Amino acid sequence: MENLKRQAEAAIREFLELFPMERGSLFVLGGSTSEVLGEKVGTRPSLEAAEAILEGLLPPLWERGIWVAVQGCEHLNRALVVEREAARAYGLEEVTVYPHPKAGGSLATAAFLRFQDPVMVESLKAQAQGGMDVGGVLIGMHLRPVAVPLRLSLRRIGEAILIAAKTRPKLVGGARAVYTREEMLRKLEEYRQRLP
Repeated sequence: MENLKRQAEAAIREFLELFPMERGSLFVLGGSTSEVLGEKVGTRPSLEAAEAILEGLLPPLWERGIWVAVQGCEHLNRALVVEREAARAYGLEEVTVYPHPKAGGSLATAAFLRFQDPVMVESLKAQAQGGMDVGGVLIGMHLRPVAVPLRLSLRRIGEAILIAAKTRPKLVGGARAVYTREEMLRKLEEYRQRLP
């Protein structure tokens, strides 16, 4: 279990180095402890593995003031555990259900027990700015458009495949649009040079 904690901590620290999320941002975590232990999703839930992963992941996020949502399994329609204050901040509707290892999954259960004032919400309304999927449990519906894969050097936690994603604002405009501040300043300088 100590190895799982170290892997989770290394993964989130690298994630935050590559994509420094702002205070008040929303991070979504989905995962299968069965997959982490090398089994088929849903066949071997483990609160011990979930607690080890959360021990590694949560402190670096919380230190930066980032809200964490932990996705439950399909038996709860992917409902998520969040802090009540995060639900209010993001306008999320609370639902009544309590996760357990066989309905909701071990990660959601461990998060519910660990969070200060946990509530369950049905959806994040595609507002998460970043997230991690441990074991291919599909967190994409919770991420803002546009989600971009974030390639981490650590490819697995335990035996589970690790997939990370960040988001960016949509690119809008046409042929004349620019997408970086530097390009905008260059265009502005070109414009000024043409003035009489």
